Amino acid sequence: MSDDKKGRPTPKRRDAERVQPRLAPVVTKEEKKRAREQARAARIAAREAFMRGDENALPARDRGPARRFTRDFVDARRSIGEFFLPIIFVVLVLTISSGNPKMDENGNAIVPFTQVLSIYIMWGVLALAVLDGLMLRRKLKKALAIKFPETSVKGLAIYAWLRSTQMRRMRTPRPTVKAGASL
Repeated sequence: MSDDKKGRPTPKRRDAERVQPRLAPVVTKEEKKRAREQARAARIAAREAFMRGDENALPARDRGPARRFTRDFVDARRSIGEFFLPIIFVVLVLTISSGNPKMDENGNAIVPFTQVLSIYIMWGVLALAVLDGLMLRRKLKKALAIKFPETSVKGLAIYAWLRSTQMRRMRTPRPTVKAGASL
């Protein structure tokens, strides 16, 4: 065994533990509160810019002159797709309000007329929305070929159709043209 002594007593644990330097600066409650308020104000400003359609605030899928034209093209016309959700709600109410089906003497269910009619209305509106989407696609591609001949139109037809199926006041960014306006 070697006779290597330290030459000093073993330090107490509290003295031996090193104080690690903080990586983050010391922040007071007031500074944290001010930072939260600034971040909140920045989020609100960014959301307002997005809703206005400011190019810098838009996500990549909504940027560019061709996308802006597509949004305006869709917003300038009425489509059956934007009424699809309210019509489906009416169909749901009609289906539920009719009550349970009655049974005839053979045990077959007799479905009330309003339930059957509401289902036909739903399928009819869906078919009209798809047809409207196909017509929108055709018209949009012609308009884009005239306005942006060198720009790729890949994905713009589905972008337009998805926007046309949203209720007008729920669209983001908000519509900048009135319905019925000419472009």
